[in-house]
Amino acid sequence: MEQPQIFGPRLLTVTELSQYLRALMESDEILRDLWVSGEISNLSQPASGHIYFTLKDPSSALRCVIWRTTAARLLVHLRNGQAVEAHGAISLYERDGQYQLYIDSLRLAGEGWLYQEFLRLKARLEADGLFDEARKRPVPAFPQRIGIVTSATGAALQDILNTLNHRYPLAEVILSPAPVQGDDAPPRLVRALQRLEAAGPDVILMVRGGGSLEDLWAFNDERVVRAIVACSIPVITGIGHETDFTLADFAADLRAPTPTGAAVLATPDAADLRAALGSKLLHLDSAVAALLASNRRDRTDLEMRLARLSPQRKVQEDRQRLDELTERAFRGLAAGHRLRRARVDGLASRLQALSPLAVLQRGYAVVRGPDGRILQSVQQVKPGDAIAARLKDGELSAQVQQVTSIP
Repeated sequence: MEQPQIFGPRLLTVTELSQYLRALMESDEILRDLWVSGEISNLSQPASGHIYFTLKDPSSALRCVIWRTTAARLLVHLRNGQAVEAHGAISLYERDGQYQLYIDSLRLAGEGWLYQEFLRLKARLEADGLFDEARKRPVPAFPQRIGIVTSATGAALQDILNTLNHRYPLAEVILSPAPVQGDDAPPRLVRALQRLEAAGPDVILMVRGGGSLEDLWAFNDERVVRAIVACSIPVITGIGHETDFTLADFAADLRAPTPTGAAVLATPDAADLRAALGSKLLHLDSAVAALLASNRRDRTDLEMRLARLSPQRKVQEDRQRLDELTERAFRGLAAGHRLRRARVDGLASRLQALSPLAVLQRGYAVVRGPDGRILQSVQQVKPGDAIAARLKDGELSAQVQQVTSIP
């Protein structure tokens, strides 16, 4: 008969058990570094940037987590129902007691060798300097002609045309069609790019819609990459979805996350241009008004200065001066005339006082001899001569009777 155990098995809390299981999982070499294949379901991509989904096969399911920093580097656009191969480590989410795969790398199922080839080509072309930022050309701000390399029947072309028509209908669009998938796509993409370069657009858009790594493989072809680098016209790529990267993206002068994004990067927005134009017109109106006001002030000042320096003003001033001088001359002449008249009047008065006629007024007479000369001495006549005497009111004729000298 068995003896009952005095002490039962060790009692653990749920937290202690979870921590123990987590430590076991994280110390296991297989669980720390493994690849798991399955189909994505219950995909969730919240605003935090982390990605959550369930990886399942016909019999089981595994919860998976991709942290934001890893999600930003993914080259695969995730969607439900997608078959993938995920690499990472198994650990326990203690709160729910749920083991999860924490993914650090992910690829589409069956594309492992393509991804390795992608990395190999990328390293080689990068070493050749094809991806150097220093060699990339600026995209013109206002392109007049936009070239497009894509499939003529793909949805990407319609998306681009709609975007260009809405944003910038002024630009002329030139399509150089080429297949964007398949074995013959790379050389035909190269020829399409070269045809466009000869047509001379201002910028070229090389685009296609989303797809698997295999679908996008034509844009990882070395010939396409080198053709983009050799092109003399700036190239913008918009290949696949936001998380899809191709070697053509690294070689392009500018990379857009989607075909529509490429059209956006290549053109200004008509609404923004209208707003900027309106703002500039207001600024121009203000500047012109200020300039006109300044010019009016300058013109008024110049008119005043010109009026002061004008010959007409000088003539007017000289005319006024002439009037003043003429008036002064008339006043001077009048004053001189008055002075001369006063002098003449004085002289006349003095002459009048000295005039023989004035003497005659006082009772004297002027006597003239026979020869008509004024007699000043009795010696000038003899008895019997005819003489004439001028009195104040007439003349007398007489004959000398006797001449008597007075000592």
